[in-house]
Amino acid sequence: MILQAAKLIGAGLSTIGLVGAGVGIGSVFAALILGISRNPSLKDELFRVAILGFALTEAIALFALMMGFLILFAL
Repeated sequence: MILQAAKLIGAGLSTIGLVGAGVGIGSVFAALILGISRNPSLKDELFRVAILGFALTEAIALFALMMGFLILFAL
């Protein structure tokens, strides 16, 4: 009973990383829009860097989600 409650609490706490990843992705694309509006000639290069930032930020979210699932479903 206590172990199941601890698993649920731990899985819930591990998903806090998803909130941070959402904020990070919003920040990446806000910076992309700001950079393109300041210098439109660098659009392609800024977009490539933004996609890299998006991928790295999304990887953190996937790790947090994976940890939540491991806590819930591991033996």
